[in-house]
Parts: sequence; C-alpha cells; structure tokens
Amino acid sequence: MVLSKTAGDADENLRCTFASRYACSSLPRLKIPEGSMPKEAAYQIVKDELMLDGNPRLNLASFVTTWMEPECDQLIMAAINKNYVDMDEYPVTTELQNRCVNIIAHLFHAPVGDDGTALGVGTVGSSEAIMLAGLAFKRKWQAKMKLMGKPFTNPNIVTGANVQVCWEKFGRYFDVELKEVKLREGYYTMDAGEAVELVDENTICVAAILGSTLTGEFEDVKLLNELLTKKNEETGWDTPIHVDAASGGFVAPFVYPDLEWDFRLPLVKSINVSGHKYGLVYAGVGWVVWRSHHDLPDDLVFHINYLGSDQPTFTLNFSKGSSQIIAQYYQFIRLGFEGYKSIMENCMQNAKILKEGIAKTGRFDIVSKDVGVPVVAFSLKDSTNYTVFQISESLRRFGWIVPAYTMPPNAEHVAVLRIVVREDFSHTLAERLISDMEKVVKEFDAMPPRAAVKEAHVTADDGKRSEKSVLEVQRDVFSYWRRISDKKSSGVC
Repeated sequence: MVLSKTAGDADENLRCTFASRYACSSLPRLKIPEGSMPKEAAYQIVKDELMLDGNPRLNLASFVTTWMEPECDQLIMAAINKNYVDMDEYPVTTELQNRCVNIIAHLFHAPVGDDGTALGVGTVGSSEAIMLAGLAFKRKWQAKMKLMGKPFTNPNIVTGANVQVCWEKFGRYFDVELKEVKLREGYYTMDAGEAVELVDENTICVAAILGSTLTGEFEDVKLLNELLTKKNEETGWDTPIHVDAASGGFVAPFVYPDLEWDFRLPLVKSINVSGHKYGLVYAGVGWVVWRSHHDLPDDLVFHINYLGSDQPTFTLNFSKGSSQIIAQYYQFIRLGFEGYKSIMENCMQNAKILKEGIAKTGRFDIVSKDVGVPVVAFSLKDSTNYTVFQISESLRRFGWIVPAYTMPPNAEHVAVLRIVVREDFSHTLAERLISDMEKVVKEFDAMPPRAAVKEAHVTADDGKRSEKSVLEVQRDVFSYWRRISDKKSSGVC
C-alpha cells in the first residue's frame, strides 16, 4: 500500500467532458457523491482520468510483467472473485498453488522430503515473501539463544547496501538491525568477504541478492557460502543464507543452469522469487520456498477452522485474489522449461543489443555486467552540461519511462539510468529507444553549456565564497537528489 496525500480543496469538483452525455452535474473530487450515476458515465469518467497514466509497455523502470496471453487474461478474469484464503471452498486453486511451490522448489534444487512435496507459500510479492523468511530466521535464532541462556533482543541481518527497500521495511517493522556492506564505484554488489566480516553471534542470516535492483547483477552466493561455512566452523555458529531471487530466480535456472546459487549450497535455507517479474505473471504474486520443514518454525504457522476445515496459514495478510496463482500455473504448463528458456534468452539478447547501441553513442559508460538479469544500467561519461536526470525527463516526451537515480553508500556520487528488458520489449523497440536517446543527447549538446568555467563558486554557510570543482558540484547535486527522494524507491517487488 502506498500512503499518499491529495492536495486540493475537499469541495473541489471534477468536470467531465464525455460523461456530460449521461450526467450534467459535477462530481466531488475528494468526497463520495450524494447520488448514483449511470454505469456508462462512471466508466467514461474513470477511463478519461487514466488516459494520463504512462504506457505500461514503455515503462522500462519496472521489472513487473506488463503483458500476458489473452487466454491467461481470460483465466484471470474468471477467477477474479475467488478469495485465495478460502481453501476449503476452492480446493483446486489450493492444489495449483501447491503445484507451483513444488515446481519452483525443483527449479531451485530443493531437497524435497520422502513424500516428494516441498515447503513454501504463495505471497502477494517478494516483499511479503522476504518478511516471512526473515521472521522464520528471527524465530529460529531467538529459540537458539534462549536455549543457550543468552540475550535474544538484538538480532541483525547482513546485507549489501544495494538491497531493495523491503529489507529496510523488515528491519524497521520487526526490530532487526540491518548491517549493510557499503558499495564502491565500479562494484555495486555485496562483497562476500566484507559481509562475512560483519557476521556476529546475533546475525540471523546473510541476505544475498540474485539480480540487483540497481544493476541486475548476481551476487556470488557460492563464494559467500564457502566463506560463511569457514567462519561457522571457526566460531561454532550456524549462520544461514537467504537468497533474494526476486528478479533472478526465474532467469538463472534457464540462462545459467550451472551457476550454483540455490539449495545446492548447504547454507541456503530459503529463497524468495517474484512470479510477477520474470515469472511472467501480472503484479500480485511472489513465492518463498524453504529447504526443509526444520527451517520454518511450527509456531509461525496458524491453523484456522472457521472457513470449513482445518487450514494452516503463514502469511502477513489474509484475503487475497486467486487470479495470479492460477496465472502462474498457466505459465508453467504453457511454456514449460524450454519456453521459459527461450523467453529469457531472448530478453538477454535484446539487452545485449540495447547495451551495444547505447555504448556506440559514445556518451555513456555501461555499469551493468554481462551476467545477471536482462537489465542495462549506464552513466554519462560527461555530466558537465546535463545530467542523467535531465535525460530521463526528456525521454518521457517520446513515451519512455527510464529511471535515473544515484547509487547507495558509498557510491552516491555515481548517477545512472536503468532499463529493464522484459518479454514484451522487442528488438525493434530497443532500436527505437536508442534512436530517441540519441535525439535527446543531440538536443542537449545544441544548448548553451550549463557551466562554461571549470570552477564553480559557492557561498558557504559562513557567508564566505569557496571554490568547488565540477566533480564536487555534481556530487552535491546528486546528494540533493537523494535527499528529496526515497533512498531505495526505484525497486519494485
């Protein structure tokens, strides 16, 4: 949920054009109307308002799926009125969810039990999945510390500073300290060695990212497992690993099948993945899978019977739609392994084409790496006369939504643009985007320079004039942008 404030007079009215065919009176903007209106008028009013939204297909800021086949759209609409939590009333939907959990667990090489079933749950996204996994780690750590007679009130998680904002939410909501490994220019993922150094007896897990929101890179989970295993042996601790595979979980098994990042590594106890990203389902579905029943404390699972039968539940919310669960199962059986592999390889190829085209302009440095999810992150070679923020704003004239942002600590002075390549982003669109970027850059080049001198004179707090280099001024500008925007608001789960 997004908390928002709407500016304006509470008595302000909406005046609608086409709806006047059906309704002549104005419509209160911030209050519920006194009376009803024809359904045609209500539809037209809402449709007209939504015309000013961006085009989801051209929203290159988001990892979230924006296109599905019409047959799946029909399944989604047919299930729009099913409440997922009513397992007794909708047993087949529950069965489809369980099948999805097992499919994902096998993709991630989970050691399923003798009965052949895996342990996991569907969520509304990776944010909820991470909360559930974090709660399991916290509860297990607390039980262990109580048994040892040690304090259990100061848990922490070791992460990189590149984690998505949901990790900060978990820490703040559930009183868990985040110990972040700082980034540095040219290295925008968590350093495994530095992460292990931060681990202490109160560390409930180390969180590794498979597909960074910032650059799409995969962190070295195998190296982290090796270093952490060594530290556990030296200290007698049993610090585990959680893999946040929100973006990369449906890419790595198909594009990098030999990459060891999942349950093949002994310390990996849980993995989350977003079905609504490269799982190819519309927004509203995520998954979390545990290695074994031992890794999910029983006291976190609730049992209810007021919907018709005993039903175990481990979620942060209760009611939610069934449509996305059904859509996920559709994609699994519709595409199969080969279908997903083909789509992911095509996305990677389009990202490569985009990366090469952007590099050929000669104006940008590519920041993202070759191994990762299909994301292209890049910075300006020279920000003297214009910035990536201005380029981002100018691209909106052509309909493109391309985010610009600064990196987390300690690389805040680096500002980049990022393009997420999804299934519906074609080779043709990539060429058109490159062409539009070239137009924007040429327009800025034709403008008078923003600063014609090498040194910028700035008045300090004490009223004296001081001199700052162009690079220092740029860093001040980037710091300003960070102050007026949420530090990790660009990520979507």
